[in-house]
Amino acid sequence: MRPIDIRKYKQELRQESRQRRAQMDAAQKEKRDRAVARNVRRLYQYGPSKTMLVYVSTSIEVDTRRIIENAWADGKRVAVPRCIPSTRQMEFHYIRSFEELSPGAFSVLEPDASAPVVTDFAGCIMLVPGMVFDLDGYRLGYGKGYYDRYLSRFDGFTAGLCYSGELKKRMYHGRYDRAVDVIVTDQWIRTCKKSEPAEQALNGN
Repeated sequence: MRPIDIRKYKQELRQESRQRRAQMDAAQKEKRDRAVARNVRRLYQYGPSKTMLVYVSTSIEVDTRRIIENAWADGKRVAVPRCIPSTRQMEFHYIRSFEELSPGAFSVLEPDASAPVVTDFAGCIMLVPGMVFDLDGYRLGYGKGYYDRYLSRFDGFTAGLCYSGELKKRMYHGRYDRAVDVIVTDQWIRTCKKSEPAEQALNGN
């Protein structure tokens, strides 16, 4: 297969996804966000989990505030990411309320650096953001690489969150991209294959 420019390929997919999300009206988004939150609770791994590692959503992402509130109501600990300044790394810090968050990197709400950092990942579930996922669990993020770096050393259970319309049968991906274990959408939950896709980018990363 002829090599492709994976950076250009991903840029085009991001633009298409942003346009679709921008066209979604508020009522439709609210309905879909509620459905995703319900399906997260239906995950087999959710019940026995002790800690939820959850991103704090922006306006164009699947809303995670309801998921976080559900986790607290269900007696789980919640930790959210903070980007480490001058690096492309992040850490998850425990929070007990949304009031502990303030705008950080890229204007995303983050915990304070003094908040306790997650070091014990036993019983953790990580909810992973993505603009687009494919059926093998590979994700298209925002191009900064924070989650890809973190996932490269995280061995726990991962669930990608997206709307049902943001799924492709197969995407090209780089050698360092990591697939999630399941994809949770507003319509269904899909367990992902762990085998390497036949169609992989031949250049880029």
